[in-house]
Amino acid sequence: MRYYFAPMEGLTDSVYRSLHHRYFPGVDRYYMPFFSPTIHRCLTAKEQRELPKAGSVPFPAVPQVLTKAPEAFLWAAELCRDLGYRLINLNLGCPSGTVTAKGKGSGMLNDVSALDRFLDTVCAASVLPLSVKTRLGMEQPEEFPALLEVFNRYPLRELIIHPRTRREFYSGPIHQQMFAYAMSHSRNRLCFNGEIRTLAQADGLAVAYPGLEAVMIGRGLLADPGMLCGGTDPAVLKAFMDDLLEHYTRAFGSSRNAMFRLKENWSHLYPRFQGSEGLWKRLRKTTDAAQFKALTEEILTLPMAAPADGPAGI
Repeated sequence: MRYYFAPMEGLTDSVYRSLHHRYFPGVDRYYMPFFSPTIHRCLTAKEQRELPKAGSVPFPAVPQVLTKAPEAFLWAAELCRDLGYRLINLNLGCPSGTVTAKGKGSGMLNDVSALDRFLDTVCAASVLPLSVKTRLGMEQPEEFPALLEVFNRYPLRELIIHPRTRREFYSGPIHQQMFAYAMSHSRNRLCFNGEIRTLAQADGLAVAYPGLEAVMIGRGLLADPGMLCGGTDPAVLKAFMDDLLEHYTRAFGSSRNAMFRLKENWSHLYPRFQGSEGLWKRLRKTTDAAQFKALTEEILTLPMAAPADGPAGI
């Protein structure tokens, strides 16, 4: 089984990816949070930082692009090729209202014919192999068979499926039956993405879906960064979080800004520590960097609870 770290905007940036790889081995491929090409065909300063030359990082990483314009995607593919990347990912999964209102992300799933035309153009001309991260549809999972017919027309390197619709965002049960349908009918290699909280769940998917070769994990790895290397040791987690704080303090120019950046990470981490709710409430509200550090250190002394196990997505 191959293990991918999902792209998560505002969380798995270049600093996080590099330090996670240093402290917690086991991820086979990191997917970058998307960038969206503009008509000016140039990257912002932030995008340049987040899209370093492939040879400058010691792990495989895949750029993700958010666009509905074939010419913009093809420009992005050339840019990524020139930076040394060997694969590019198309985001058809983002459910954000500001994204879907523009017909991007999972908004592209609303018009099957337009999606077909887009893929026909980019697959014929892209200088890089293409993988796709998708949902089952906009409103109902029954939309998926028609979408899969489109995906089957093209030689995708991989089809990463989050078995929910855009309407469901990240809540409700995973539609396992639709992923099973994909396993039976897809002509492209598949990857499962969604509600994987433990390594046992990830590996259990290979039993549930014989032939599945890859899983993509997002929130599960944020909550348990060492999931893929035997579990998260509190001492290693402390060193990791301290290193993140130091790197973000330098990058943002202040420990205060770094603290605010890390609160989102802690929103995923704190439930793993028994009795941490009160400390988390104080951590979330604090604006004092010294208090922030003291509260995180206190959380890390609490007993760790094992993540809930069971079938992935249930």
